[in-house]
Amino acid sequence: MPRSKSTPDVAPVHYVTHLSKDKRLQKIISGPLTELAIRKNICLKLIGSIMSQQLSTKVADVIYARFLALYGGKEPTAQQILDTPPLTLRGIGLSNAKVTYVHNVAAFVIAEKITDNKLKKMGNEEVIAYLTQIKGVGRWTVEMLLMFYLGREDVFAMDDWGLQQAIVKLYKLDREDKKAFRDKLVSISEKWSPYRTHACRYLWAWKDNTPDK
Repeated sequence: MPRSKSTPDVAPVHYVTHLSKDKRLQKIISGPLTELAIRKNICLKLIGSIMSQQLSTKVADVIYARFLALYGGKEPTAQQILDTPPLTLRGIGLSNAKVTYVHNVAAFVIAEKITDNKLKKMGNEEVIAYLTQIKGVGRWTVEMLLMFYLGREDVFAMDDWGLQQAIVKLYKLDREDKKAFRDKLVSISEKWSPYRTHACRYLWAWKDNTPDK
């Protein structure tokens, strides 16, 4: 998933002040983060996210480069993807399941006439409910899309394992009672709203750069 490093040379921003009110989170905030961008061809990015599931960033990048190479290095249309034989997609390193999911997304995009503007006009939960209709697209995948491709500032990816690990360590939480644990995650994250995406980014960066003890 995309990672964002702190950029101390950037002027202080609104979310830093808000998130710093959480004294535990404040300890890992070293400065503003790189700006969240709204990207183009969002549905293709959704397909890229499916391809990268359960893969290292390096392997995912290789497979996605092979995917683009099928179309002369250019971003394909949904129809071009749908017209690509499953065997061809298997040839770039995708599993049978991922080939099916990629075709599912392309078919949904065509049937629903999805555009970037259509998704941009929807609220976060609307986008999640809409895109998780597609078999192979889960809530986490859409949450990553919302954060890193639609530039939404208030998304909390509760089921992200790395994020959970970081919160457990920082807030000294017990996972034994699953319901109580999830309730606590919600309670903590509500304090971060409307900047939960940035809180997640700080926690991911802290986890990646802090050795487990």
